[in-house]
Amino acid sequence: MIRAPFCDEKYWDKWISFLEEEIASQTETLKHPSANPKYRPQYAFTLVKHYLHLILSKYSRGDSVAELGKHFSPLLAAWEDAKRLHLEILSVDQYHHKFDWTRNIDHYIVCFWLTGLALSLELAEDQWQRLVALMGNEGKDQLLDRVIATRQAERQVGSDLCHPKPYQHLLNVIVSSTENQRNLLKDFVEAWYSELNRPPKNKKLSEDTAIYDRPYWYKYGETNMAGGAYFGQWCIEAVAVVKAFGIDDDLCLGHPQYPGDLLRPAQVTPPDNTRLPKALLKWGTQLNDLAPAMPDSHDEVVAQANPSANWLRRLFR
Repeated sequence: MIRAPFCDEKYWDKWISFLEEEIASQTETLKHPSANPKYRPQYAFTLVKHYLHLILSKYSRGDSVAELGKHFSPLLAAWEDAKRLHLEILSVDQYHHKFDWTRNIDHYIVCFWLTGLALSLELAEDQWQRLVALMGNEGKDQLLDRVIATRQAERQVGSDLCHPKPYQHLLNVIVSSTENQRNLLKDFVEAWYSELNRPPKNKKLSEDTAIYDRPYWYKYGETNMAGGAYFGQWCIEAVAVVKAFGIDDDLCLGHPQYPGDLLRPAQVTPPDNTRLPKALLKWGTQLNDLAPAMPDSHDEVVAQANPSANWLRRLFR
């Protein structure tokens, strides 16, 4: 049974297979000298996103949660390789600036998602330590630092919130009384997607500029679901908090953006599409039967989905 609110089994089979082939191809490419050494660390980091998209796509298809954890080891190895390559051409300060949670919401969310997956999948201690070291940013964010600190007691917790919209709602869940947490969690899940559509800070800029303030994946599906860009839109941040602090999530179960099955490995919960955010109700079944030509690479898929918001260009801007 498929967990995601959109796309049929044929879609998920096709694009999961494509992702697996792309990972194998890119891994082989990285074994050989690069024609452009300065691009090599960026290219290496794309593997991290490929593995994350693969995990989320398999979850969306309805795969066993227990099977998802096997992708963590190669994901971490790819990230370590990318970091090593970055530090061959950047100073430590330049590297940290590039991946700073406060200025890069894409990377903040990726780290939050990986933290939520690691906690819910009960990642082995050695892999957890590697993940925390790679994420860095200790003391930068009150919310994510507090989540990490539930397994990493010595973690320094920041006093600021990197991205108050929408994450102040989730911080409120943690600090509220037990009897209010389940309702506040539901409120966060329901507000999560719409509040990530943040307008540009400079009011003189066009709405298109908001691509730098909202996540790179925000409209994957609206523009090119048939091209394989869509991997699901899962509020793993909520699962991270539920797992870390033992919060009752029963009011969120069935919400088509709440991946509650990560905490229930033997379960496949069908999405209640009546609970979709209004912005997504129009997506529906429009693209399942479209069959565009197979792109040359997954990066091309992403570029097709939203050419001006290519995540790789954003991450390394």
